[in-house]
Amino acid sequence: MNFGILNSAPSHWERRPLWTVVRRRDITGRPQAELLSVYRDHGVVPRSSREDNFNKPSEDLAAYRYVRPGDLVLNKMKTWQGSLGVSQYEGIVSPAYFVCEMSPDIDARYAHHLLRSEPYIHLYRAASKGIRPNQWDLPFDEFRQLPLLLPPLTEQRRIARFLDEETAKLTHIEDRSHRLTRLLEERKSALASDCFTFDRSEDAPSVPLRRAVKRWIDYRGATPSKTDAGIPLVTAKNIREGRVDLEASREYIAADAYTDWMRRGLPEMNDVLLTTEAPLGQVAMVNDTSIALAQRVIVLRSELAICSPEWLYWYLRSPQGQAELELRATGSTALGIKADRLRGVPIPLPASSEAFRRLSQLSTSVTRVDSLQQQLIEQRTLIAERRRSLITAAVTGQFDVTTASGRNVTEGVSV
Repeated sequence: MNFGILNSAPSHWERRPLWTVVRRRDITGRPQAELLSVYRDHGVVPRSSREDNFNKPSEDLAAYRYVRPGDLVLNKMKTWQGSLGVSQYEGIVSPAYFVCEMSPDIDARYAHHLLRSEPYIHLYRAASKGIRPNQWDLPFDEFRQLPLLLPPLTEQRRIARFLDEETAKLTHIEDRSHRLTRLLEERKSALASDCFTFDRSEDAPSVPLRRAVKRWIDYRGATPSKTDAGIPLVTAKNIREGRVDLEASREYIAADAYTDWMRRGLPEMNDVLLTTEAPLGQVAMVNDTSIALAQRVIVLRSELAICSPEWLYWYLRSPQGQAELELRATGSTALGIKADRLRGVPIPLPASSEAFRRLSQLSTSVTRVDSLQQQLIEQRTLIAERRRSLITAAVTGQFDVTTASGRNVTEGVSV
């Protein structure tokens, strides 16, 4: 195996196999402990701190593995993506994860940065087994044989302290960027609310959703087997903030399975997509028809003589439309809506000239907001690149952290 940049580390740093400092540990029977999750971008965090984890935990948590602060946790199915980290929390994780205790020879924070760095992600990919990426699995015996860069303990602590401080600066900027994005999203919601607010003097009758659409397509049955290439599969996870985000969950089905799976009907341009659960009420408009649609994503094709696709799209995204969906939803832990209840959602329909005026005004305002949001996305991409480069340089000894000021870490990415 080619260790690449790891070979250029300082000569006084030890090279060892990972098994000399990590040991797998299986402690179960702690069902009352806090549930933890492992994220590619965040490491180990309390499951309750995230709103984007729609995987349901088992009803019986007795087999979940116990994690102590300072333990290394790996999602063996996604380690090759960077889903691992040293936990700062006590709790339990899925039985599908590896939990390791670490030797006092290695500083926990140094290990966290090192094992999540780009050179190690490449090693995990090379060591993982499986036919296709979605089924890759990192065997623990392969993981424990990987090389470890081990500076003297005092140097490990300096590196960890430096990276904690410098990445915290980037995270602070990133958090502000996310807050601004959320504020802009709230602004769009307010604009949509204004579009669908009518006073008593305005004539805005409504029709049930079943009359506003001429085609209603949902996809049922077992989803075809996933592949590492083919037709992108759009699940509920991929529909967010009014658009289809293929990067949110990269799944594919084979082209030869596509025709059978989509036999109920193929999506067309400007069809409106709506998630019916997990999460409920996410909306997007089709702008690329070369996609497959999973369960819990339905297609609504407007009856143009009654309602334009844009009107339907924005109404379902608006606070008024979301409230109507929630009013008809059922479920205690995760809201969902049945087809018969969804068909009765009222769609307000003012005169066509008034609808056109309102949509034009909304579009102009939203375009300005979208431009600002795109700038923030580009900023966060730059932050992520800076973070990866900084960590890789520090944990491979490309510079001495005792003399590095980090003054250029945040240059050009401040908010």
